[in-house]
Amino acid sequence: MRRPPALPNQPGPPFNAPAARRLRAALGMGPQHVAHDLRASYGLPYATPDLVLAWERGTVIPSSPELTALAGVLWCAPGELIDRPRTLREHRIACGLAPEDVALTVGLDLLGYLAMEEDEDWQGTERQSTALADMLSLSLPDYVTVTGKEERLAELLRNAVTTRWQAYVRQVGKVVPLDKRLIEDALRGLHEEYQGQMTATLAWGDIPTTDSAEDKGRNFLTGIVAHFWNRVEDKRS
Repeated sequence: MRRPPALPNQPGPPFNAPAARRLRAALGMGPQHVAHDLRASYGLPYATPDLVLAWERGTVIPSSPELTALAGVLWCAPGELIDRPRTLREHRIACGLAPEDVALTVGLDLLGYLAMEEDEDWQGTERQSTALADMLSLSLPDYVTVTGKEERLAELLRNAVTTRWQAYVRQVGKVVPLDKRLIEDALRGLHEEYQGQMTATLAWGDIPTTDSAEDKGRNFLTGIVAHFWNRVEDKRS
């Protein structure tokens, strides 16, 4: 029996192929054993050793139902077979939850919730967002990404490091629920780092080079959100 094609609106999660291979080997199972269990216990009649090997080589990405079944065969949580999740759907799958369970818990109708997953456009209220974060065990960076606030945060951070950072403390605080002093320390440090790179550019007379300070400045702005979270984490530790 042929494997059914993946639905266009149901892409597979970011599969961790090496983890699948490692977990199978740790159980002393061959691809044929995994394929047999997928057919016998999880209703995947098309599962073959070749398909299992294709998953492990990364040439074929398992669909969400296939990943859940594979996790059952390998006696692991679905999250152990997923690279770092970013979207709402990926976080839900990593937790091994059905969309019906998430929708019920956060107080949304199923179709409305599925539409948010598909469009990657979270529209829940603050109460629903809090319930979602609790259910999916979202870290603050993941919460900001999943609820669609990351681009707004990036815009504020870029403005803060290129102008007066003090003017953006309150606005950043509206996006990320952090202590004001922590936000101030992070923005001050980011501003000093970026401005230091720009000063280095001027000191060299704006002579373009492959690895110039100006290039580093642009790269710094591109990864500004990651730099922000790193500084927050450093201040907390």
